[in-house]
Amino acid sequence: MLTRRSAFKAAAGIAAAASIGVEAHAQAPVPAKDKVIKIGLNLSFTGADALGAQRIANGAQMAFDEANRKKTVKGYVFQIEKFDDATATAGQYDPAQGAINARKMVSDKAVLAAIGPMMSGVGKAMAPILSGGNLPIITPSATNPDITDPKFAAQYRPQGKAVFFRTVTTDAFQGPNMANFYADVLKVKTLFVLDDSGAFGVGIADTFEAQAKKKGITVVGRERLDPKAADYSAVLTKIKAAGVQAIYYGGVTQAGVKLAKQAYDIIPGAIKGGGDGIWGTDFLTAGGFPAVEGWYATQASPELVGDPALAGWNKLYADRFKSQPDNYTITAHSAAEAIVEAARVVAATGKPVTRDAIRDALQSVKVKTIQGVVEFDANGDIKSKVVSVYQIKKDATKGLDDPSAQYKYLSVAPES
Repeated sequence: MLTRRSAFKAAAGIAAAASIGVEAHAQAPVPAKDKVIKIGLNLSFTGADALGAQRIANGAQMAFDEANRKKTVKGYVFQIEKFDDATATAGQYDPAQGAINARKMVSDKAVLAAIGPMMSGVGKAMAPILSGGNLPIITPSATNPDITDPKFAAQYRPQGKAVFFRTVTTDAFQGPNMANFYADVLKVKTLFVLDDSGAFGVGIADTFEAQAKKKGITVVGRERLDPKAADYSAVLTKIKAAGVQAIYYGGVTQAGVKLAKQAYDIIPGAIKGGGDGIWGTDFLTAGGFPAVEGWYATQASPELVGDPALAGWNKLYADRFKSQPDNYTITAHSAAEAIVEAARVVAATGKPVTRDAIRDALQSVKVKTIQGVVEFDANGDIKSKVVSVYQIKKDATKGLDDPSAQYKYLSVAPES
């Protein structure tokens, strides 16, 4: 993730509608312009998760730039418009701002698809609004299962059709599979569960806790953290007194970094872990070593950046953005590739590329991306359910802006 918002502006020069000359019969050439497919890019560019947002933005940018360069969709060019769903008041993502952004995108008829959000709380706020405008969005990182669960269709897709797609799996797998890892690999017998009050944090902690109990782990307690609070010493002292073997944190960076620092002082010997909310440069740089050393984290995707087959792409990314990608950079690139393929399929029929047409094409798209084949089920979820497990181990030869060097890939989490 680039560490400055200005870098986004520098890198976000995606080709706008470039004029091309075409000849009409044998007479003077008639100028024509490619039509613009505007893509809303809704991420948390401000606050605790800004570095992660930048990496995701960069990944999507590369895919759309490539499509424009290759003229993948004949007669059309992709153009990104950025939306920030974080606010200074919240210090991180803000669902209310996400809802505002969704309304803006829906009201702009030129926006035919979107990528984002990063966070499930924002996804829950945006989904019903996007449904009302039949505007498809693909998230590279929001994992709360409720948004795409048919049981909640009336709430999150009131118009009926799926509009919320994912290139990662959901916490229906991420939480339970990590509980399996705690039980089967780490041999945890007792633990304490924490969350940060957000939709993602509560949801993944719930699914983790339920599976941990099924695996025979004794859950000694559960507490909810206020992400804006500065001091978590009271709950950590309680955990210390209980003598539990491990803690699990469901949540994102704002509360996570404070928890890591204080847990290092109060319960240094406990096993510590969480979901993908603590995977990334934001957690490393704000938490710092040695506080974050040894933490386990999952990602709701296969291990991608370490795949030798992607070494060339990783270098292209690093050369362009002077930073290293992470897995969700790649799932964002795949989200853009899926949108490009959907638009290509529609354009190839000779019909106009519209929101409705892209949404319908996404429902049946099967595209080979740099993360592998991406296809969605009837609810918009990616069909792959792989969850990967990592542990933070400092590599002093690499910077903290290279999360793949500091998060050591361990294995695929055991499936339930």
